[in-house]
Amino acid sequence: MTTVVRRICFSAGHRVWGHEHECANIHGHNYTVFVHATADRLDEVGRVIDFRVLKRRIGGWIGANWDHAFICHKDDREVREAMAAIPGQKVYLLDANPTAENLAAHLLRVVGPQELAGTGVRLVRVVLWETENCYAEVTA
Repeated sequence: MTTVVRRICFSAGHRVWGHEHECANIHGHNYTVFVHATADRLDEVGRVIDFRVLKRRIGGWIGANWDHAFICHKDDREVREAMAAIPGQKVYLLDANPTAENLAAHLLRVVGPQELAGTGVRLVRVVLWETENCYAEVTA
């Protein structure tokens, strides 16, 4: 199998709803995500996909939805109300807690299939660095 990897950086706020320590507080990170993509065959140029296409499709989705946004669990009423009090605040509601693990899984299982539909390319691995010391990895 041949895979290609695209690095995408974004900044976002979150809180881990129900966390037992500091991450229960509203805070933010400068995330770095590595999306690993493959296809059944290389294109006529000899590529899985042009790196710019990955940037445009996956990075474009991240830019529109997560970059400089607040990502929160859809059931975290307190944060949803706080964010609603800020005019124009960009908020992304996730079906799960916005942990590094769940963000990586969302990119792999929801965003990848949606944004790469029709290309013959699929994400097979997502590595999401939350800090310079901590990351989560999800594979297909």
